[in-house]
Amino acid sequence: MSADGRFAPSPTGTLHLGNLRTALVAWLFARSQDARYLVRMEDLDTGRVRAQFYDEQLHDLAALGLDWDGPVVRQSERIPLYESALGELREQGLVYECWCTRAEIREAASAPHADVPEGAYPGTCLRLAAAERAEREASGRPPALRVRADGARIAFDDRLAGHFEGLVDDFVVRRNDGAFAYNLAVVVDDAAQGIGEVVRGVDLLDSTPRQLWLGARLGLPAPRHAHVALMLGPDGARLAKRHGAVTLADRAALGQTADDVRDELAASLQLGARGELLTPAELVERFSVNELREAA
Repeated sequence: MSADGRFAPSPTGTLHLGNLRTALVAWLFARSQDARYLVRMEDLDTGRVRAQFYDEQLHDLAALGLDWDGPVVRQSERIPLYESALGELREQGLVYECWCTRAEIREAASAPHADVPEGAYPGTCLRLAAAERAEREASGRPPALRVRADGARIAFDDRLAGHFEGLVDDFVVRRNDGAFAYNLAVVVDDAAQGIGEVVRGVDLLDSTPRQLWLGARLGLPAPRHAHVALMLGPDGARLAKRHGAVTLADRAALGQTADDVRDELAASLQLGARGELLTPAELVERFSVNELREAA
């Protein structure tokens, strides 16, 4: 199994310290194993993507001393790969159209006797009668495309979060605006780029069973996963811009350097004491997955 890793931000805003902390951990995973570290821009959500954030995010990574291998990949340039994967799923009979709105999904999931976990799709459009399907087709509302997972359960051992098992619902692989969904694109891209170590925030842990299931359907190798604990604000909530100076630019305005910020992030991972100002190479020497697991 490859130890190659990646950082895959969405260019929809400035990276905050929590994003940069995850990028640092992913970099340490890769560099401590003499593996590649790739950067991929997940820019399929064209309504939110802004051009200035591509360069800004790369600048912030470089300022922290996080180098990467090869060219930066943009998902928006890889549409044919996703179309090919969708075609494979169609050939297996695993794709169906869905006209449900979010409100309809919530209503169906909360109905009496609905045996559906919170947030999971209840399979409404999979069970449509011919007349119901014709009515939805006539409405003019474009459908999303979902996969038929038949309530599969997938378990795996996460390198940081431990053993995890989750239900795979009939999740969306292409949205009703034609954009390919995250769960499809990330599986295709990680396999195409040879990623063997997916390091990302623990907020994405729940999506991993879906991705492992999908990768298996596409005949792709399953990477290892390591989900990093989120950085929290003073109020104990997930770090966000409302917490104040949470970006490199914010910190620079307060007189802090990128080295100061890297020092803070390293200390939060228990890789050093505040004020040591360890170089990236020194952090690689100190890095241990087992110790990081204990710190988390």
